[in-house]
Amino acid sequence: MPVKQAVFHRFTAKAALAAGLACTLALSGCASWRNQTRPAPPVATDAAASASDAEKSAAIANAGAQTVQATRLQKFLWIFSPYRPDIQQGNFVSQEMLNQLKAGQTRDQVRFLLGSPLLMDAFHADRWDYPFYLARGNGELTTSRVTVFFKNDVVERFEGGNLPSEREYIDRIAGPVKVAKAKPDSRPVQPVTVTAPATQQ
Repeated sequence: MPVKQAVFHRFTAKAALAAGLACTLALSGCASWRNQTRPAPPVATDAAASASDAEKSAAIANAGAQTVQATRLQKFLWIFSPYRPDIQQGNFVSQEMLNQLKAGQTRDQVRFLLGSPLLMDAFHADRWDYPFYLARGNGELTTSRVTVFFKNDVVERFEGGNLPSEREYIDRIAGPVKVAKAKPDSRPVQPVTVTAPATQQ
């Protein structure tokens, strides 16, 4: 009899563990499954509609940095997921860097200020794109894009703005800096007496 009880006890413990794992996997897939079950909106195929969609997406991309936070369910389910490192791609362009960019600057000056562009299209040689993508391990996603347009090898105009400052970017990567408060000195202040040195005659 004791052998049967030990085997039964091991079986129920493994069954409970397997059921818990199955529930966790089912719940972790619910967030992505919920977004995939919605029907896709109809797509217009005429040239004017696709040009309008391209202009809208370019305006959204050039509007500045966008940050998307993770939902509460995703944050809770990340307890059960493996470690996810931060992933950074592209050129980070801060607001301070963009403030130095002016119309009339040469390509070398732009390269000095913003770095080498990530995207240089052979068919659009007068356009440099600086996309940026930062995916934090906690699910936070930050994207931004700056586009510089040239005419006769000088800056004609540029798009982008509302970018984070360098301090905000460092705080986003490493977390805000914690400043320790100095404790006030509780000792009483002693008066200081100063005597003039004796002069020789």
